[in-house]
Amino acid sequence: MKISDAMVSAINDQIKAEFDSAYIYLAMSAYFKDAGLDGMAHWMKKQYTEEVEHAEKFIAYLYERGARVIIPDVAKPKESYTDALEAFKAAYAHEQYVTSRIYKLVDLAISEKDYATQSMLKWYVDEQMEEEDNTSSIVAKLEYLGGDKHGTYIVDRELASR
Repeated sequence: MKISDAMVSAINDQIKAEFDSAYIYLAMSAYFKDAGLDGMAHWMKKQYTEEVEHAEKFIAYLYERGARVIIPDVAKPKESYTDALEAFKAAYAHEQYVTSRIYKLVDLAISEKDYATQSMLKWYVDEQMEEEDNTSSIVAKLEYLGGDKHGTYIVDRELASR
């Protein structure tokens, strides 16, 4: 069964969102590197890599379905934050935004009875649960620390092991 034009357009739009996400995390990595928080920089760089992989997975899916892929322009991300907590809160909010986008794709696939796309999107639904859990956990730790620099250092060291 041919994938609909509406689904192809929606997935191409999601490819843009995934590359935008990657660029956001790359900018956050640079922010943390400049701040001397190498563990957090490392964590964000891993996020960047994952987001590129997510975009590539969507691209491969469209090719598999015989659809045209549109490689998008990438939005310029924010470059600095007041502290680690603000950056991780932004990351968490962004993951929630991406989750809402994935759910809209699922809704479209269901409404079109596109079972192949529904099956492919299950991986993204599960992945977004993990992404939200990871970022909210870091936010909770940083909030608990209340800006304590020693505690932030410990979290930074913990994130370096990712």
